[in-house]
Amino acid sequence: MRTPHPPASRTAPRPATASDTADLVVIGAGVIGAAAAYFAARAGLDVTVLDRGPLAGGTSSAGEGNLLVSDKEPGPELDLALLSLRVWRDDLAEHAGLWEYEPKGGLVVAATAQGSGTLATLVRHQRTLGVEAVEVSGDELPGYEPLLSRELVSGAFYPQDAQVQPVLVVAHLLRLAREAGARVRTGTEVTGFRTSGERITGVDTHRGPVHAPAVLNAAGPWAGDVAALAGVRVPVLPRRGAVLVTRPLPLVIRHKVYAAEYVADVASGDAALQTSPVVEGTRAGTVLIGSSRERVGFDRRLSPAVPAALARKAIALFPFLASVPALRSYVGFRPYCPDHLPVIGPDPRAPGLWHACGHEGAGIGLSAGTASLLVGALTGQAVPLDLAPFAPERFDTSPPTEEPQEEPRAPSR
Repeated sequence: MRTPHPPASRTAPRPATASDTADLVVIGAGVIGAAAAYFAARAGLDVTVLDRGPLAGGTSSAGEGNLLVSDKEPGPELDLALLSLRVWRDDLAEHAGLWEYEPKGGLVVAATAQGSGTLATLVRHQRTLGVEAVEVSGDELPGYEPLLSRELVSGAFYPQDAQVQPVLVVAHLLRLAREAGARVRTGTEVTGFRTSGERITGVDTHRGPVHAPAVLNAAGPWAGDVAALAGVRVPVLPRRGAVLVTRPLPLVIRHKVYAAEYVADVASGDAALQTSPVVEGTRAGTVLIGSSRERVGFDRRLSPAVPAALARKAIALFPFLASVPALRSYVGFRPYCPDHLPVIGPDPRAPGLWHACGHEGAGIGLSAGTASLLVGALTGQAVPLDLAPFAPERFDTSPPTEEPQEEPRAPSR
């Protein structure tokens, strides 16, 4: 149901002009919004993308660019990851070089017998659903990563895992969308929704209205705020994460390498700080070290304990890193949903409003499948996945959650 007191920002519709109309308005110029704009424009829709900041100015500029199936437990998110993998590999294959697509594969490692058993069980379940995975003994691990610690018990290799440069993904998808007729307006903040009866008919911005029969909320960690402007609840919260970046090195780490407990940390709803080692090289030679997760609103002040924990756990995987200086660290906010599933599809509580948000740390990888599904549904095509597990209204029966905290100088939405 809609909230009993819709926001005052809703206004009555006014006659449109050719300059402020579209078939689809996309709120958010991050990777999800960029992918949606690309597929929608390619499908013949007239698209306008709005963002209050620059391109990729939020979560998309603060990630590692991972396209993963390895960290997905069986369920709807794994199904979406496998679909996204096909879209990245097939529908977007001709553009792969633009965003440095690298099918490097992922190596998950276990340091204890218990962790090894849990990983083996996960691998068996994933294989039944189409995930390619090879169990690796402790003695075989150096063949994949020669500099790994010899204390590790076992691992699993996932050849389908890949990496991209996320800012390049956003930039090029939006460029390709513009070439197909889309408009991209940065520095344009959405201040409210326009309606006719109960139906969304466009948005208001501080630069004037844009009229459209469909509006997509792809605002990342600020998606809950955007939904609230339409009088509906989507409990997306920011979950802070940090990444360390080392000085450039020769190619010494071949794959994305992470500890088996990372999968459990991803699925955890704990608001407190969690760290699990994730290490990978880049084409530029730097090594990226994660991963941390904590719910602290939009607070960017990082405790020194976080990079210290990341460094310590990375060294436990790769002892040689103890002598490698870190050049910098950066912080981002993942759009977290309480049930760890993204919100994808039309919102029956506000007809005309669509959502693509709440992907947490998997948004880069899941963006291609998410956009493909959305545009298929928007244009009346049969879609390959059931959208019901991702339905926006699923939260109406759950208790309210903590509201996102306001950031003093909020980045782009």
